Amino acid sequence: MGVKKMMVRKAIVIAASMLLVLAFVSTNDEVSRFLAAMKYGEPAITAMRSAHDESERQRLLAEITGEAEKRRIAPENARIDRVWKAIPGYNGLEVDIDKTLQEALAAPGVSPIRYFFKEVEPAIQLKDLGPIPIYRGNPNKKMISLMINVAWGNEYIDFILSTLKREQVKATFFLDGSWLKKNPDVAKQIQADGHEMSNHAYSHPDMKTLGRQAAHSQIARTEDLLKSVLNVDNKWFAPPSGSYSQATVQIAEEQGLKTVLWTIDTIDWQKPPADTVLRRISAKLEPGALILMHPTATTRDSIGGIIQTAKARGYAIGTVSETLSSSRVPAAVESEGGF
Repeated sequence: MGVKKMMVRKAIVIAASMLLVLAFVSTNDEVSRFLAAMKYGEPAITAMRSAHDESERQRLLAEITGEAEKRRIAPENARIDRVWKAIPGYNGLEVDIDKTLQEALAAPGVSPIRYFFKEVEPAIQLKDLGPIPIYRGNPNKKMISLMINVAWGNEYIDFILSTLKREQVKATFFLDGSWLKKNPDVAKQIQADGHEMSNHAYSHPDMKTLGRQAAHSQIARTEDLLKSVLNVDNKWFAPPSGSYSQATVQIAEEQGLKTVLWTIDTIDWQKPPADTVLRRISAKLEPGALILMHPTATTRDSIGGIIQTAKARGYAIGTVSETLSSSRVPAAVESEGGF
């Protein structure tokens, strides 16, 4: 009798175990697929792998999408400031979900997700603000520009170019048209070094005193020379001595040019010592600054120090077009500056 009871209990235990296995198998897709693979071969194995890959893809996509909203930086629209006039916009950043997902799927399973980003342009750009002068770049863009207005000073240009090349900096040269007509080879030398070439009127006039026709001619004659001599498609006009009227800005706009002034003036034409200029720049340097200078002895002696001061503070140095664009500066510069 005892033997029979033991056999019955054993049968009950075996039956219960079988029921548990069947229940587990029926509720676990991967085990079911594994058993199916054992029975039916490679197609079932492929199906199991595919289902696992899709499950992992969905998991990663959910994590990346959730994180993307936290990491998004909204773009800044261009705007008109009461003091600084037209202020360029600044691109935002958002996670490139597709690229981030593809890289995460290709990476080893234990690797942390590496996020990739793409820039998002603002709805309102500088060009949308109309004929408004520009004195600076966006205050959240840690980039500055050197504006070099050229109507004289040939004897200093070689040294200035040599310094710019050594420091691997590109500047924007605003050329007086009559100077360009007389010095095409010097202008081509500047251009060959990769610098931006722009319009500084034709004969260094006081633009705000000119009638409409004369003002148009001053800009147009230099624009024609920039095109015919240097094959430049120019964007900018810098009025001589910073003198302009609203009519000047409108006339430049009609010719496809934005009027650019400056944020910081070296006042190099007054021939101050180089260390005086460096102190002035050091005190006033800020993101988006446009620094005005000319080919003078003071600029020759101070330009290297200006560049080194800016670099030491983590600024990128670009052309006027680069600084006034809405494009973001390199990530390394942003992270160093806390932007």
